[in-house]
Amino acid sequence: MMSRIDEYFDYLFPNPKCELVYHSDYELLISVVLSAQSTDKRVNQVTPILFHEYPSLDALKNASLGDLELIIRPVGSHHKKACYVKEIARILFDEYHGIVPRSRDDLIRFPGVGRKTINVFLSEFYHEPAIAVDTHVERISKRLGLADFSDDVLTIEKKLMNYFSKNVWGKRHLQMVLFGRYYCKAIKPLCRNCRLYDICLEEKKKDSIS
Repeated sequence: MMSRIDEYFDYLFPNPKCELVYHSDYELLISVVLSAQSTDKRVNQVTPILFHEYPSLDALKNASLGDLELIIRPVGSHHKKACYVKEIARILFDEYHGIVPRSRDDLIRFPGVGRKTINVFLSEFYHEPAIAVDTHVERISKRLGLADFSDDVLTIEKKLMNYFSKNVWGKRHLQMVLFGRYYCKAIKPLCRNCRLYDICLEEKKKDSIS
């Protein structure tokens, strides 16, 4: 089964890319934080404005919360995320010389930064092997039987790390995100031509109910 999944993902997305637009380490970190419970598309609509209005960490840390909230409102949870952006900028500027640390212990100190965000950042920016379990990866994992429907995100991450070779963790993460975003969607998935349809547990579950 794993060889089929590997081959299909490589067929659909031979060179998967992160769809967040960024130009520096801190822009990526902030973009990933903003993407929580939102979409990359919406984040990409607000970050050009955000980083144009505040082109440095010094400018961001001194920005008014009201102005930040107004800019990032489209991504949702704008008050909380504005606080995150401002504090992330302050910590980076005051404590890390403007450079996003590579240490997980350091990264977890930043507001709005959890395990998923750390995995995305380290995989994308530093090319460290990691699998970030977002809503797409969780859905795909459960539908394809790579995880149980009752599994939490940490359990899913550990299972995927066992299923996939370490040297392709980052690639598989991106492929699963894109597969979930454009094919195996939460609502109205494109099942008709899916080469993995016969192993989809979601469809088998629906069939048993009907």
